[in-house]
Amino acid sequence: MKAETEAPAKPKIIPRILLLLCLSSYNSGGVLAVNMTIPNTLIRGTVGGEAVLSVCYNSFSLDLPVIKWQLKREKSITVVQSIGTDIIGTLRPEYRDRILVFENGTLLLHNLRLSDNGTYDVEISITDDTFTGEGSITLTVDEIISRPFIHMETTSVLELCENVVLNCSHDNGTKTAYRWFKGGKQLTNMTRFVLSPDQKLLTIMRVLMADDDVYSCMVENPVGNMTSLPIRLTVYRRSSLYIILSTGGIFLLITLVTICACWTPSKKQRHHPAGNPLYRYNDYSDHLAINHTDDLLPKRTERNGINAVTSLYVLQQKEPSLDDSSSNSIGSPESENPPCYTSTPKLNGSLTPACSSVRFT
Repeated sequence: MKAETEAPAKPKIIPRILLLLCLSSYNSGGVLAVNMTIPNTLIRGTVGGEAVLSVCYNSFSLDLPVIKWQLKREKSITVVQSIGTDIIGTLRPEYRDRILVFENGTLLLHNLRLSDNGTYDVEISITDDTFTGEGSITLTVDEIISRPFIHMETTSVLELCENVVLNCSHDNGTKTAYRWFKGGKQLTNMTRFVLSPDQKLLTIMRVLMADDDVYSCMVENPVGNMTSLPIRLTVYRRSSLYIILSTGGIFLLITLVTICACWTPSKKQRHHPAGNPLYRYNDYSDHLAINHTDDLLPKRTERNGINAVTSLYVLQQKEPSLDDSSSNSIGSPESENPPCYTSTPKLNGSLTPACSSVRFT
């Protein structure tokens, strides 16, 4: 009985001994391998920025590691290969002056481009080690979003009559997603609020008074988000609109009537043409006066070589009086004296009464 119990115990002891031998040989350096750790397998970068593809390895060998980075495509592209930090060979044109390799195998990319998106495989090998350390990191490169703005055809509508479309627009940004807010609360697809497939457009069907509120949109992508400035949608009731239109029409009518009542045609100044006719009339009247004066002034005539002065007089008839009747008798001494006459016209103060004697024969 004792022999039967000891026989099956031998096969169980042998595997345990072999396992202990393998572990001891590994710890003593019999089995050599590069152990790699990757802190973060997903790295996000922005256009124009930089990205650190961080790895770490350990090995029992003191030799420098051979580090190789490749970008997965239909055909893998070698990004860089180095011994330690010394780059081997010539870099591709798109990676020149943009790459730096650290001693622990970490890769630093400067001035990121959208074409740098992809999965990067890394291999670290040491000559004395039997196994090579391998890993992969995914890099996403996106464009920073500019501040969005909401475009609306009109900011005031009449209830129950119109559909309003709000368009969330922005200049920059990749892999964008949109969210809409009404009064600070996020909107979802409802009966009257319809979002486009990409959620960039928000359509409000048959606007109600309850839709009179403030609206905003948020644009986000893997590297950040931006919210637009709020915009207010004003909704008018039908009765309110009619009151506003009627009031405005009455005010306009009163204004027009007032303007027409107060308006009078402007009196244009009379412009005298060149050579003022008033002055011409004055000159003409002066000329007439001068000519008339010339007619009244004494004129000189020459008779038989002797200058004779003739004058024009206006006779003034005197009423007969008792004295005159008595004095004008025949044979009176006064009858021999010639009558005296005075001239009545006085022109421009230059003419004086004239008296001359005339002898009747």
